[in-house]
Amino acid sequence: MRKVLLIVMVGSRLKKALSVQEVLTRYGCLVKTRLGLHDSGKNVCSDAGLIILELLPQEARIKSFKKELDALPGVKTRLVSITA
Repeated sequence: MRKVLLIVMVGSRLKKALSVQEVLTRYGCLVKTRLGLHDSGKNVCSDAGLIILELLPQEARIKSFKKELDALPGVKTRLVSITA
């Protein structure tokens, strides 16, 4: 079994959310699982966010997806492939 994960770090989450969401929507059929995280508490809500995506193993589309996200200012990605 092989799992492909794309980890996305979004700086300035409140300003970048719309542009990141537009890319995520374009590649939505590639995404099996999506988990979004940010630090929050009673009196704080972090402006940075982390998105963990489990993707279908479609190498060419993954490469395009990653490239589009990396082109956004304040967004960094890391591709992880794990085989059991």
